[in-house]
Amino acid sequence: MSKQTGRRHVAGLTAWDRCAVMGVVNVTPDSFSDGGRWFDTTAAIKHGLDLVAQGADLVDVGGESTRPGATRVDGDEELRRVVPVVRGLASEGVTVSVDTMRATVAEQALAAGAALVNDVSGGLADPGMLPVVADAGAPFVVMHWRGFLEGGNVRGAYDDVVTEVVDELHARVEAVRDAGVAADRIVVDPGLGFSKDAEHDLALLARLDRLLGLGHPLLVAASRKRFLGRVLAGPQGAPPPARERDAATAAVSALAAQAGAWAVRVHEVRATADAVRVARAIEGARTAHQGVEAAR
Repeated sequence: MSKQTGRRHVAGLTAWDRCAVMGVVNVTPDSFSDGGRWFDTTAAIKHGLDLVAQGADLVDVGGESTRPGATRVDGDEELRRVVPVVRGLASEGVTVSVDTMRATVAEQALAAGAALVNDVSGGLADPGMLPVVADAGAPFVVMHWRGFLEGGNVRGAYDDVVTEVVDELHARVEAVRDAGVAADRIVVDPGLGFSKDAEHDLALLARLDRLLGLGHPLLVAASRKRFLGRVLAGPQGAPPPARERDAATAAVSALAAQAGAWAVRVHEVRATADAVRVARAIEGARTAHQGVEAAR
């Protein structure tokens, strides 16, 4: 944990003194956010390097869309999409996260140079995932997940979304630890947009302190998601397209950084990279002022 900020760090990764920025590279033809612009391997690698140049601290590479209604891609096809991009970026010194629910993809991506496994199912989709991660000693993102979203089924019924998500994440983290993944390599993610409506996402963002109370670094992945479109549209308006939600994403990034998130996952990096650095500067100024006050 940083003495300056109180922000928890992930064993095996760089210890940033501020909220880290995770840039997204979707190697898919049907991403909700970028419509397959980086489906070609060469284009995907170049995009990942561009994100680093714009301020990304690590790059999350995924080959399967998890948008509501998406059909799962074949495992061999996911490998074909993901592994060459991971290898290409890692060979350039990029810290790479692999976004996958499949153990075989995680295993081969780690062998190709990935440093982190980001599984939106938290290891529930593939029983082979946790043994692979534990054997590799890799950091692992445990996201709150209630099942696949094929057919648009969001299963978003909650009496108290914050309490239920925290409790379900706690139980999942315990299972991940029991499977052999070290506690200091576990990251938690509330799963914004997964089995959640806009009001659920906003409630979770309002209580990031409860998620941080789980005692693990926190990843916030709000970028371009539906709830931002709903907020921007207002009660009667039509939500703007995904790529017109980047300013709103940067606002969430600043708030998440201020709250103590370990990292934010975003598609458009530059504005969020600026936002987290401003949040860190304000945090430093607050600490300095408190020191002056204490010395009086």
